[in-house]
Amino acid sequence: MEGIVLALFVCLILALFTKRFALPSIPFYIIAGLLLGESGLELVAADEISRFLTDLGLLFLLFFMGLEIKPGRIWRNQSAFVSSGLIDLHINMILGFLVAYVLGFSLFDAVIIAVAFYISSTAMAVTSLIENHKLLLRESETVVWLMIFEDIVLIIFLAFMGNSGGHPLLIVVKICILLGAIIAITHFGRHYLISILKREDELPVLLTFSAVLGIAALSNTIGVPESFMVIAFGTILGTIDPIAFEIHSRPFKDVFLVVFFVFFGITVNLSSGAIPLFAIIAISLLAILSKFLSGMAIGRYIHKNNHSGIEIWSNTASRGEFSIAIAAIYGSAAVSGTIATMVIITSIIGAFAAKFSGRIQKKFSSLGKPVRPVPGTLETADSGRKDD
Repeated sequence: MEGIVLALFVCLILALFTKRFALPSIPFYIIAGLLLGESGLELVAADEISRFLTDLGLLFLLFFMGLEIKPGRIWRNQSAFVSSGLIDLHINMILGFLVAYVLGFSLFDAVIIAVAFYISSTAMAVTSLIENHKLLLRESETVVWLMIFEDIVLIIFLAFMGNSGGHPLLIVVKICILLGAIIAITHFGRHYLISILKREDELPVLLTFSAVLGIAALSNTIGVPESFMVIAFGTILGTIDPIAFEIHSRPFKDVFLVVFFVFFGITVNLSSGAIPLFAIIAISLLAILSKFLSGMAIGRYIHKNNHSGIEIWSNTASRGEFSIAIAAIYGSAAVSGTIATMVIITSIIGAFAAKFSGRIQKKFSSLGKPVRPVPGTLETADSGRKDD
């Protein structure tokens, strides 16, 4: 318990610091965990209580992700949604896998790194759009579509990678039955659920909290991937009143997610030497480059100009919560250390890139312009003689 108190106190100070200077908080939480845990001062160690709280943070993160997915909006904008999403997927997933595999990771670990390499941080992308006053830019909608497309890819990945035992066909049948039951309950109990959400006492909060934990426990009991079911559950409840569920689940997500990030850093051991430091840094820098390539390709394809590509890249370069979630669920010690470093580097660089994207666009434009000769130099004299 003392370790949790110390970790939360450090994170409180870091939160005040990052909000003051408009910096991303996630990498600093991970750095705090690295300093407090196995890779640093070894002041805090993970225990059963911290593992339970980190599990809650992960569950509410996935639930929130489900609430943000709007099937109707996706269907209405399917052309731009699919085009931009596929460009982003192919460039980043393939490059991430190849780089990890060439650097010596096993086939399974390379797949895990590729997914973490591909998934941008939705929280950081949306936050950068808001804090930098870019919501009215036409590229902001493209960024949002990319985040939703990545979320759907992550859902598919979690569905296939679920570590529940049993025959795959049986698992699919169980998932369909459970989803059907949830849809039926929410459909016929819609008015009752709305009436609870409108109350001003503790019932809406208790309903949201118990529902998320209940679906996770039920998924474990019947042997289906809990991560996938929590996301699907959030999407289904989002058809009722997504704003209300977001309001009542946000305090749990915000607090438990801080614990999740800091204790993820605590359990990472960067001093093991399982993967050379140059390989970890190489993957991190290539993660920046790959998003630049995909952002430029999307900007040219969707918006027909390079400036849009730079804007898209600057707001999607950061990896964060979902990359860490993938590492926590499936990653080995070497994979966790690699992904943690990648998140720290990409999120810090991405935050500054998003903040100064206008200057980067001007600099990029100036690189493609021919240099004008200064009057009186040899070049102007030569050109004058040619004209004569």
